Amino acid sequence: MLKKGSKLYSILTGTCPKCHSESMYIEKNAFKMTKIFDMHQKCSYCSTVYKIEPSFFYGAMYVSYGVSIAIGFITFLVTNLFFEMEILGSFISIITTLILLYPIILRISRNIWINFFIHYNKNWKDNIKSS
Repeated sequence: MLKKGSKLYSILTGTCPKCHSESMYIEKNAFKMTKIFDMHQKCSYCSTVYKIEPSFFYGAMYVSYGVSIAIGFITFLVTNLFFEMEILGSFISIITTLILLYPIILRISRNIWINFFIHYNKNWKDNIKSS
């Protein structure tokens, strides 16, 4: 399921979307809030530039919205159906979950966004040699 070469691998591990060899982030721990946005300029293996254009990752905000809605919905289902909480309890659980998972949501959203535009290339070494 999580094999190198799949979009899901790159999204969940935060590795370079083109070669899957290196983390895009300087600090791999998303919960170090002062370094959450710190990314390498480019991949040291395949030289893929991560910031394709100025303000490139603003598009990740839209992805973040969708990811947050999905997490909120799942939280609601779990709290309401399995724990049989009232609406207020479910609402508090959703807010708490979203706050606690904010760093993960942010990183996953960035990973999804960049994977829309850069695709895995198992022959990336050949492309560098021919350039």
